[in-house]
Amino acid sequence: MASILVRRILTSILIYSVNMTIKKTQPLWLPAADALELMQVRPQTLYASVSRGRIRARPDATDPRRSLYHRDDVQRIAARARGRRSVETVASEAIQWGEPVLPSAVSTVAEGRLLYRGQDACELAAHATLEDVAGLLWESAPPRFRATALPFDAEGSDANPLQAGLLALATRAASDLPSRGRSASVLQAEAAAAIGALADAMLRTAPPRADTPMHMRLAAAWRRPRAADDLRRALVLLADHELNASTFAARVTASTGASMAACLLTGLSTLTGPLHGGASAAVQALMRNAAAIGTEAAVREWLSHGRPLAAFGHPLYPAGDARCTALLEHIALPAEFAQLREIGERLLGEAVNIDFALAALAAVHKLPAGAPLTLFALARSVGWTAHVLEQQAAGHLIRPRARYTGPLPATAEAVQVSVPPAPARARRASSSRD
Repeated sequence: MASILVRRILTSILIYSVNMTIKKTQPLWLPAADALELMQVRPQTLYASVSRGRIRARPDATDPRRSLYHRDDVQRIAARARGRRSVETVASEAIQWGEPVLPSAVSTVAEGRLLYRGQDACELAAHATLEDVAGLLWESAPPRFRATALPFDAEGSDANPLQAGLLALATRAASDLPSRGRSASVLQAEAAAAIGALADAMLRTAPPRADTPMHMRLAAAWRRPRAADDLRRALVLLADHELNASTFAARVTASTGASMAACLLTGLSTLTGPLHGGASAAVQALMRNAAAIGTEAAVREWLSHGRPLAAFGHPLYPAGDARCTALLEHIALPAEFAQLREIGERLLGEAVNIDFALAALAAVHKLPAGAPLTLFALARSVGWTAHVLEQQAAGHLIRPRARYTGPLPATAEAVQVSVPPAPARARRASSSRD
């Protein structure tokens, strides 16, 4: 056992050394010849990896007819082809933009397109409402996110929309029944009610009618009737995005049998992070600094502190975020945003993404400062629900293993290294003592 452990440690050290050597000697963006040499494949295989979103590519500034390929993506695929990665390494990389870790029919990103159950989300955004997309993702009739007679905590609360939304879902999570063992139709109705309550809490205004579509509720609450169609489009584009951080968190919660409201609460809590739904706030902060010191100076200052620009690039869209393109096509981009786009793309070599588009949308229509996150939360709650329903149908607990990297007892021979058992084909978790 000790010899096996030593071999694993030495192998890990060797892999790490090789990887770090490559990173030190190779630039971040590689020409095709260098990428092909690392991967030891034909050009067709390289191009196929780019089209599937596995390798990021960008035009060569010195020759636009040529492309450059992201070193880390090339290195990862090269390592896989040469068999250097252990099972543990594959598993650990799978949760960091790696290979798919669980089956889902809800949505995916394929060849630069976001698909909702096989339908292009950008095409749906041309005409569909959030309620239409909910029906598609939930495999049901389009639900109605009805407002209550008295919006949640509408009077006398100092809570901001996010705090009010979290509190509304937490209140329901404390009393709603567990989701396990209940029919899909019952859970769908419960989700629609919870999303309606979330909108009540975050908007704090009564809509014209109880069954007013979500984009019209937003336009009325923010007193921006002319923004209604752009809000509708944004809601559709944000409804789901396969296994993102908040969706995975919601699915883990769902796998325990927790209530629908608890699953939505988990998703919303995760969405608040600055690397997820809060990224548009970083774009807004950058724009405020740009107004004070100039756009290029603001971008360079931001980058000089080692902070990534949230408005640029996306690992799943090497050629540019399709959602961003679909939203910006219908917005007259303000001059300051156009300047940020030009400077950022020149300095980073990455196209703008959905976070940039949401910040621009908020600026164009003079929406409240927290509007991008509110849009994100209300739209993505539809996707979380679809994944919760799918996870409930699967009926198993999501319980991964940790790869222990801590210290071992002095006598390594006495340690029984835990090896994960092979998963049972139809294992069902009735309880967990974790």
